[in-house]
Amino acid sequence: MFKKILIAEDHESMNLSVQKTLEELKITNFDYVYYCDDALAKTQKSIREKNVYDLLITDLYYEEDHREQNIKDGRDLIQNIRKELPHLKIIVFSAEHKSGIIDSLFSEYKINGYVRKARNDSKELKKAISSVFAGENYLSLDLKQEVKKLNSYDFSDYDITLVSLLSQGVLQKNIPVFLQNNNIKPNSLSSIEKKLNILKEELQVTSNEQLVAFCKDLGVI
Repeated sequence: MFKKILIAEDHESMNLSVQKTLEELKITNFDYVYYCDDALAKTQKSIREKNVYDLLITDLYYEEDHREQNIKDGRDLIQNIRKELPHLKIIVFSAEHKSGIIDSLFSEYKINGYVRKARNDSKELKKAISSVFAGENYLSLDLKQEVKKLNSYDFSDYDITLVSLLSQGVLQKNIPVFLQNNNIKPNSLSSIEKKLNILKEELQVTSNEQLVAFCKDLGVI
């Protein structure tokens, strides 16, 4: 099992909850911080002392307070710590549920596990820690299904532009004007209607409103 773990979580109750979960796994060698800057400082200190961390468990979002921080959120923290410890295992423990954001954490930030803060999250975190220690990436079954749904359709820049305009309140009949003014093609009303209908069919929604809501939930827009 992991020998030394760093917990980065700004809410005291959740920080204590993660500590308790580690203790239940018989892991006693861990440090915890409430700020991202402190997490990086702890990591750098562990390198100087040649007693580096095996695993980082971090939240994704951190609330701002009176203390000024250079590192603002979990993604920023991951990038900074990866520079210090490229092979460090990382589990994100967050309330974020948007599939697009979760997928990007694995594809772009190369995290090893994601656990959503919800019912039974302590059990999920234990599974994640065990899986990551065994060399496997971890994502709960329900989130895997959502990410699979996201990846079942490859959104183009054109798709995202159309849905973004709808989300901003632009009427479908007025979208051609915006596309023409920005030299985006195809920009005829018929081609726009056709593309939106394909999107709705592929994503199994029936209206533009549902399409916008669905894409927001996925984190596409």
